[in-house]
Amino acid sequence: MIRSAVFRLALATLPAGMLVLAGCSGGGAAPDAAQQQAAAKAQAASANLDTYRQLLRIGNDEMAVSMGKDIVRRFPQSAAAAEVQKTLPEIEKRYRETSEKNRLARLWLYQVAPMQGGIQSTATIQSSKPGGNDSVRLILRRHTDWGQSVFLFGAGAGFVCRGNCTINATFDGKPARIKAFAPPSGEPALMIRDDKHFLSLLEGASKVTMDVTLVDGEKKETLLYEVGGFDPAKWQKLDTSKKK
Repeated sequence: MIRSAVFRLALATLPAGMLVLAGCSGGGAAPDAAQQQAAAKAQAASANLDTYRQLLRIGNDEMAVSMGKDIVRRFPQSAAAAEVQKTLPEIEKRYRETSEKNRLARLWLYQVAPMQGGIQSTATIQSSKPGGNDSVRLILRRHTDWGQSVFLFGAGAGFVCRGNCTINATFDGKPARIKAFAPPSGEPALMIRDDKHFLSLLEGASKVTMDVTLVDGEKKETLLYEVGGFDPAKWQKLDTSKKK
């Protein structure tokens, strides 16, 4: 009892601030703002890393690259960023290659349709340069009556080619001379004389250039075609034994 009374007396004589500290010391200090922010960032990095892993599992390279770059940018010193950087370069390289392959494939248009008493199968690509309204089509054609042909088809008045003419061309930088002629019917086209030779040069090429002269002002133009996405299997062969 005496000890209890002495203890109560001692508490009563302590300053108020010390009593408050004594009451708080048992529960530990609350985290400050910086600690709370660090914990929130760690949680966000972990959640984004889980998403990145899931995107890799389902093979979504486009979203995985986007998420991976975001993790590295926002949480550069985190364990999540360290893990991402082990796989991101390879995934990004694969995504770029796949995207470019798909872009090149989309440049080609394949069609099969009736045409002037027969059936026509075409593979067509627009020039990358010049582009837009000034582009010139490169057309590979098979027709049940006319056979196989390769030609350029542009807008406007067409090309300067008096009788036979020679197109200076390159196939992946290797020079070639292509014989051509303008159709007597007057279409704005240039017909390739040796289509088989042209197709053999086209096979496996990535870029083709052809120097032409336009009727409009006799302007000289270098046509560029990004032909790397050409798929010969999609240029349908025709049964010429069933001519109409």
